[in-house]
Amino acid sequence: MIPRDQALIRMGGFIADEDIVVAVYQTLFDWMEIKPRVLNYVATGAMGQASSHGLGLALANPERKVFVFDGDGSLLMNLGALATIGEASPTNLFHFVFANGTYEVNGEHPIPGGKTIEFEKIAQACGYRQTFKVSSLVKLEKLLPDLFTKKGPTFVALKIVPGKQYPRRYDFIHSPEARENFRRALTGKP
Repeated sequence: MIPRDQALIRMGGFIADEDIVVAVYQTLFDWMEIKPRVLNYVATGAMGQASSHGLGLALANPERKVFVFDGDGSLLMNLGALATIGEASPTNLFHFVFANGTYEVNGEHPIPGGKTIEFEKIAQACGYRQTFKVSSLVKLEKLLPDLFTKKGPTFVALKIVPGKQYPRRYDFIHSPEARENFRRALTGKP
């Protein structure tokens, strides 16, 4: 199992300033502390929407890489998005699911099928170009350098444990300020 914060730290080295990151829940809270940046899309208050928002951003911004940092419980609520992404086939979309088998920020309740579901196989069947399942930091470090040189959509299921806990800044992620900062950075308009 990979400590989530350690995975994010490693991944952060491959994300350029112009790239978009769509993250949800605890992964978002960790990411905001590890790599604060204006192109972190944080207006994803509804569980299950990260992949759909990421798809829209990838299609609208083909010149940018779009990274989706999804939760396993969140993705379960919108599995149909995998088929939509597979059919749309955005070459700039990199979809990571941080799988720990729980609804972590909602009381750590177990998710249905959390011990047996294989998201990467579902993504592959839905048409993602490359899919991976990674359960060690060493394997993640070996995968990352080549991962972003290939055309997506790409899906990576990361088997994670919480790692260091970061503040849960709900007030910021639901604020007009967060949305406005992102809008300005994305459009380049004041």
